[in-house]
Amino acid sequence: MESMDKIDEGILALLQKNAHLTSKEIADRLHLSVTPIYERIKKLEQKGIIRNYVALLDKEKINRSMIAFCAVSLKVHSKLLLVNFEKAVNKLDEVMECYHIAGTYDYLMKVVVKDMNSYQQFIVNKLAVMENIGNVQSSFVMTEIKYETAFNLGSSKFV
Repeated sequence: MESMDKIDEGILALLQKNAHLTSKEIADRLHLSVTPIYERIKKLEQKGIIRNYVALLDKEKINRSMIAFCAVSLKVHSKLLLVNFEKAVNKLDEVMECYHIAGTYDYLMKVVVKDMNSYQQFIVNKLAVMENIGNVQSSFVMTEIKYETAFNLGSSKFV
């Protein structure tokens, strides 16, 4: 892990909650001057600790209210077939997250679509046509209990 101090943690905590904050606003909240805050942010970006700035969308308002977790087993586990599967999954817009996992299944994907018909079309026309798919098990979200994008870095007192 990159070494960070409490100031870096405070900057990251603030930016995770609101990436629109200016260096001045962050400096005011951390009781520091603007220039060192600006330089620290640039350093965090250069080190890759801050990978990107994004806008989080309301899935209901963009008509993507169905979330499914899709566990996938592959028939064969050769390196080439694993790589091919991962490349293919990266091209699927409906797949928001995908993890290579240990256990009964090989991959766990978070799939977000409009409705059940859209999910069926995704399975039939995109996932099932991929080579080497052995088994697919789908679980559907009924209620979202917690959705968090920010990591707790211990400096939440500034947020």
